[in-house]
Amino acid sequence: MKRTILSLTLLLLLGQYVTAQEGNSNALSLKQCVQIAVQNNVNVKTARFDKEKSKYKIDESRAVLLPKINLNGSFQDNVIAATTVLPAAFGKLLGGTGDQDIAVSMGTQFSSSASINFSQVLFNKTASLGLEISKKSSILSELTIEKASEEIATEVAKLYFLVQTTVEQEKLIEGNISRAEKMKAITKVTVDNGVGKQIDFDRVSVNLENYHTQLSNSQAALEQQLNMMKYLLDIPQEQSITLTDKVDMSLIPEASVMNSDLSDHVDIKLLKSQQEMNILNQKTIKSGFLPTVSLSGLLALQGLKSDFKDYFSSNSKWYPYSYLNVSLSVPLFDGGEKHAKSRQATLEYQKTEEKLESVKESLDMGFKNAMNNFVNNKDNVSRQRQNLGLAEKVYEETSLKYREGMATMSNLLQDETSLSNAQAGFLTSLYNLKDAEVKMISLSGDIQKLIDKK
Repeated sequence: MKRTILSLTLLLLLGQYVTAQEGNSNALSLKQCVQIAVQNNVNVKTARFDKEKSKYKIDESRAVLLPKINLNGSFQDNVIAATTVLPAAFGKLLGGTGDQDIAVSMGTQFSSSASINFSQVLFNKTASLGLEISKKSSILSELTIEKASEEIATEVAKLYFLVQTTVEQEKLIEGNISRAEKMKAITKVTVDNGVGKQIDFDRVSVNLENYHTQLSNSQAALEQQLNMMKYLLDIPQEQSITLTDKVDMSLIPEASVMNSDLSDHVDIKLLKSQQEMNILNQKTIKSGFLPTVSLSGLLALQGLKSDFKDYFSSNSKWYPYSYLNVSLSVPLFDGGEKHAKSRQATLEYQKTEEKLESVKESLDMGFKNAMNNFVNNKDNVSRQRQNLGLAEKVYEETSLKYREGMATMSNLLQDETSLSNAQAGFLTSLYNLKDAEVKMISLSGDIQKLIDKK
């Protein structure tokens, strides 16, 4: 009975351990990897902060055009009253001789005031354009998020297919090891029976060790690539991940129906928005030649007391005063500052225009090259896959003839080398094909399909 309970306990603990181990492994598709990376990437996060900041910048620019209202209050104790000197002529009026100036202390010891004032911009073209610039900056921030998202998505997609290509490489190397081990066993039998040569056995052994070294290197490369993927996805390094999409998955439709209109590429949209910003900057500078008009006003109460306790008297008087003011400011001469700034803004627009044309040509060239690489490597993959199958068939036939004594070890090793070359050619063309696909969807904007959570 005790033994049964102990066995059940061990089974439960083992089940929990296996469940925990499985919980530490994430099975991720390409789309999932891209979305996690976009969510966690530091550049995307920074761009989102800038976007949030631009919203408050709009509020700040709008506030310049809104009314300003302030409430003020003050209390002053004139410990030593200020002295005013009256001209000598006032002396006669006051019953004096009128031959010298008269020093007079004026005012009360205590003075206080409470006021509310306001100001409102009536016309300020520079401030209005500043609000438009802030709104345009917000659009630029959105495009910056889009650009950062597409860049990390492209990087993740390339790494994803590099990992899956390395997995295919491991499978091929493991197949080579299996064939080499069988040949080693067969060669050993022939040597032991005095039919085969020791040198043939040694050659097979050397090849087998080379395959083991290749497998070890491939496994190390795969581990490093997965570690890099975890870094890009911000997944803890101690957690294991599994990539589920195969290397032969298709990212694009047929090349003939691919969207070749690159006008919606994020780099072009960024530069066009920058051009609009340049135009607004020019308008802002020119608006500095226009007058500004503002309205302001004040309503206040003033208390003047010689004795502090009079503030609490029922007969205490407060004296009101107020005003309204309309201000007009007309710029007449600034030493040529605005003209110089206007010329600089014009040159900035021209620079952006040149960049835009250059980027259009660069993107067009990149898309055509990627399309060419895609078509070329698609054909290469098809040919190399057939070539690989043929090389395996030739190797197996030569291996059979070697066992029957109709082929030499040199013939077998030569066919083995041809097989290795075919495998390398297949893997290279396979990765180049996926790299061209990623490049094409990046340029056409279709990479957003991997980013969008739909």
